[in-house]
Amino acid sequence: MKFEKILIAVDDSAFGMKAAHVGFELAHQLSASIAIVYVIDTVKEMANPDLGVNEKQQHAILLGEAEQTIRQYIELYDGVDKVFRFTPEGEPHKEIINVAAQWQADLIIMGTHGRTGITRLLMGSVADYILKHAKVPVLITPPEMTS
Repeated sequence: MKFEKILIAVDDSAFGMKAAHVGFELAHQLSASIAIVYVIDTVKEMANPDLGVNEKQQHAILLGEAEQTIRQYIELYDGVDKVFRFTPEGEPHKEIINVAAQWQADLIIMGTHGRTGITRLLMGSVADYILKHAKVPVLITPPEMTS
């Protein structure tokens, strides 16, 4: 199997940073195309009237954070000619699968928060869902990874 299109799923955490690092390095080694997906989680899009923020404003804030995060990751890996960018809205686990299919990715790279126990039971695991439902190989970067 040849990996020509690598999709890197990120967020604004250290786990997303590790996934981006691994993804860019591997894409460079394989001369593969790169896409970054940052899902705007609709659960976080709720208005906060106490702060004077409506849903539309909250959406704009989250979209700005997503675009800024993607831009920062790309700047860290200078020398990359073209990076495709996706900022879909919805449930992260479903949207990552959708983008991988839409873009026809050969490999998905993502981090995991490494939740266990009751936290994992209550919050679920995006990484677990991706592993079970992806139609292509998935590379998961562990929470504690040395460079």
